[in-house]
Amino acid sequence: MSLKEQITEDMKTAMRAKDSVRLGTVRLLLAALKQKEVDERVVLDDAAVVAIVDKLIKQRKDSIEAFTKAERADLADVEKAELTVLSAYLPQRLDAEQVNAEVRTLAAALAAELGRALGAGDMGKLMGAAKTHLAGKAEMGQVSAAVKAALAG
Repeated sequence: MSLKEQITEDMKTAMRAKDSVRLGTVRLLLAALKQKEVDERVVLDDAAVVAIVDKLIKQRKDSIEAFTKAERADLADVEKAELTVLSAYLPQRLDAEQVNAEVRTLAAALAAELGRALGAGDMGKLMGAAKTHLAGKAEMGQVSAAVKAALAG
């Protein structure tokens, strides 16, 4: 069963259970998926679904931070509940050491491909490769830090 099919089944389950928070969040996610499919005229695979879930999670985190600064705990709590529901659709995340190891491996492969040592000017190439390879498996902020560390050392 694809991730998109799982999300649709979860919506039906939430309807039956009358779980309004989960239902609203899953509907929001399905609307975002449908919007992407219509805009780009494609059928989303699991990697694309994970990318959209990642984007929605980032939005929730930003909203929680803004609501907390504005002392709106009620709105922050709603966003936290949505964040919990959305997080269930992400694959297991890599820890910092695993991300660093993956980036070092990618850096070594890229250096071998280019036939020279990597420098600061290669950040875009390495980040592009890391983004493709680690999409959905790690937060991109963590990946970016690992890329900078790999190029520095």
